[in-house]
Amino acid sequence: MIGWFDANLVSILNGFAIGSLLFILAVGLSIVFGMMDVLNLAHGAFFLVGSYLSVTFLAGASWGGFLTALGVAALVGLLAGGVLSGMTEPLARRPILDQALLTLGISLIVAEVLSIVYGNDVRSVRPPPGLRGSTDVAGDAYPTYRLLLIGIGLALALVVWLVVERTSVGALVRASVADREMVSAMGIDNRKVKVAVLGLGSMLATVAGVLAAPVYGARPGLDETILLLALVVIVIGGLGSIRGALIGALVIGQVESLGRALLPDLASFILFGTLALVLVVRPRGLFAGKVAHS
Repeated sequence: MIGWFDANLVSILNGFAIGSLLFILAVGLSIVFGMMDVLNLAHGAFFLVGSYLSVTFLAGASWGGFLTALGVAALVGLLAGGVLSGMTEPLARRPILDQALLTLGISLIVAEVLSIVYGNDVRSVRPPPGLRGSTDVAGDAYPTYRLLLIGIGLALALVVWLVVERTSVGALVRASVADREMVSAMGIDNRKVKVAVLGLGSMLATVAGVLAAPVYGARPGLDETILLLALVVIVIGGLGSIRGALIGALVIGQVESLGRALLPDLASFILFGTLALVLVVRPRGLFAGKVAHS
């Protein structure tokens, strides 16, 4: 067992790095869909926007460009979330398919605009200085930047959990989910809560795109791939659950990494087989949270 672990240490670490990125992306989608009842299929497109912002600002691979890309991505994500909230508000009491079609349309438009602006070639991005080398981990050299991603994902999981579970802002969001009419009767505008949550979720998607760019680069079609993985994560973890998003992301990260390393021809079957197994055992996901109802 120890020998197997040593032989596959790099793949295991890759699984944690992929899982951390998926968590940053999926937790926003999980909260928005699970708590605010908004199915945002443009989430992957927002991620791709962040990736291309990295291409723009990290051309010189400097810390200034990296931090600028993160700041601009956060602002763009917040604005996108606000616009999305306004566009989905008239569909709040209509079937969820209407939201899906609207956000899918937005996703296609955003992806096409990015393709026109940046072209269809794969664009690579270098990490900022100091994070381009490798670090020794149990005798294996492992990219320093990917170790940073693991740390960022775990730190963000703690921050998001503290905000949602231990602050007045989180209490307000949970109250809006549990009883919107009562919250409205207290003089709190539920629409503002929805705008804030959608803005946060979209911001996490664009920031995840920036962080992922040195790993995945930026290319057409990446938005679809990453959205599919994020949806698998939240189905496995359970809607509206931060803990579920984290566990689901780490599970899928390991399945993706080890599956492609050990059984490359069966990697996709293993991924969706894991999804099917969880759905059979726990149809609502491993840690389903409270879900909003219109």
